[in-house]
Amino acid sequence: MHKWWKIITGVLVLGLMVGGLTACGKKSATSKNTLIVATSGTLYPTSYHDSKTKKLTGYDVEVVRAIAKKLHKKVVFKEYSVGGMLTAVKTGKADMAVDDFAISPTRKKKFAMSIAFKHSFNSIIVRSSDNSGINSWADLKDKKAGGEAGTNYQRLAQQLGAKLVNYDNVSNDVYLRDLQDGKTDFIMNDYYLQKLALAANPNSGLKIMPNMYFTTNEDGSGEGIIMSKDDPKLTKEVNSALKTLLKDGTIKKLAMKFYGADVTKQPSEHISKHFTISSKYTGRN
Repeated sequence: MHKWWKIITGVLVLGLMVGGLTACGKKSATSKNTLIVATSGTLYPTSYHDSKTKKLTGYDVEVVRAIAKKLHKKVVFKEYSVGGMLTAVKTGKADMAVDDFAISPTRKKKFAMSIAFKHSFNSIIVRSSDNSGINSWADLKDKKAGGEAGTNYQRLAQQLGAKLVNYDNVSNDVYLRDLQDGKTDFIMNDYYLQKLALAANPNSGLKIMPNMYFTTNEDGSGEGIIMSKDDPKLTKEVNSALKTLLKDGTIKKLAMKFYGADVTKQPSEHISKHFTISSKYTGRN
């Protein structure tokens, strides 16, 4: 009996030890005092550096800070390109990533994603003088699309026959200047991001096409936080904190501050087109 008792006790202790580990054998990020979060630092007003204080801020950044506070943790941000953010989460260099990431079927195959804390739709920026020669979806063929390599926007542009002009984690002013100068012909991106980018550059000579709002199969579920599938405990705690912050109005206040609109709710604007992006398009040259 004594021998069997030792074996059973050992199994129980091992079970308790394993219970505190993630599926890949590492401890959950919830056991740490500090969360490491990957973001861009260049996407206004989602994740950017304030021009006066130089401090990293933005809607997604402040939502994460609110979550960390709710979880009684500190947070450290590390800045990457889109591909770098995803790699950081995949390799464990970051516990999560935020940068206006759509809760897409493709991402959900590889990562865990939080519940949505932003809802939006997509738009196209063109030159005001001539619409960059774009008056219909068919006109995108052979036009130059400015965007970050590998994003769903560049994948869709490629699918529609556009020529890709890819960038690596540059700020809005670079995109807008190149469009104004004719180096590109249009930019696809989130409507609220584009609206605020133009508002911050009132003399850009650019505009949003009002009759070409769109959605895709990759962005209809809103925006969320990317995390590792190997850490379900972190996903559970982040979602719990998000639900509380959505319910008590904290995130709505942040939405009004950064977007001037309650993006926690579904938009009511007329959508011209819904696209299904084919997996064969990479969004890369």
